[in-house]
Amino acid sequence: MERRVYGRTGMDVSVLGFGGAEIGFRGATPAEVDKLLGSALDAGLNVIDTAECYKNSEELIGQTVSHRRSEYFLFTKCGHASGLDTPDWDPVTLEASIDRSLKRLKTDYVDLIHLHSCSKEVLERGEVIEVLERAREKGKTRFIGYSGDHDAALYAVRTGRFDSLMTSFNIADQEPLDQILPEAASRNMGVVIKRPVANVAWRFREQPDRSAYEYEYWNRLQKLDYGFLKSGSASPETVGVALRYTLSAPGVHTAIVGTSNPGRWQENALLLQAGPLAESEFAGIRNRWKEVAEPDWIGQE
Repeated sequence: MERRVYGRTGMDVSVLGFGGAEIGFRGATPAEVDKLLGSALDAGLNVIDTAECYKNSEELIGQTVSHRRSEYFLFTKCGHASGLDTPDWDPVTLEASIDRSLKRLKTDYVDLIHLHSCSKEVLERGEVIEVLERAREKGKTRFIGYSGDHDAALYAVRTGRFDSLMTSFNIADQEPLDQILPEAASRNMGVVIKRPVANVAWRFREQPDRSAYEYEYWNRLQKLDYGFLKSGSASPETVGVALRYTLSAPGVHTAIVGTSNPGRWQENALLLQAGPLAESEFAGIRNRWKEVAEPDWIGQE
């Protein structure tokens, strides 16, 4: 598995990381997660990402792989109260959330904490950034970052106070290529991509329910009508092109893929053996976006 140096943090990260949302929201068992993460670590994955609001995801990770803590970089997020008796984005909430995450993950520190998609207005007040900076000073995290999209992500990058950015980027979500990713690269920030395969939204023949994660991307892909996609098909070939497109973008270091399927990570790793997309193929997808994308096609949470 290819590795890339994660910006100024110096972490040597695998280009595929494990996203912990699905194991929490789908109710995975400890035995399932042990098999899932154990096999991924054995095969070379070394990034595990989770969050305070992914139900029991942090606990599952702590229960199953905390004894292998030296083998992976551990990322989590903070900001949502998620059961704490304080409001979202309150400094007290953030401090309590960080301590709770460490306890759940059975570790004394994480490698990276991202602010979990707070608004630009919250960022501008500065208090949330200060909480993360104090956590870094106390050794609770090695690095700090922002997870989010659009104007808030660009503002976070431009503050110069974050080591890392997590943002959405894929064949149906390309706004970051215009300013956000270049700005992050100019500051040597680490960049982790969420939703790197656009939730494989093209696998649906019919429009998903409006409440589904896939809804917005499905609608965009109908208009983009990429030649390599076939509606209703989630073949390895189409998933491979989509994933390789994301990882071929300048400034991207790792892509987080969520799954509760023990074989899915290995399948995705095999798809990357084809290497980066050819320049012409990358340009074809990018140019199609420029032709079709509408003004409100901004980053999706």
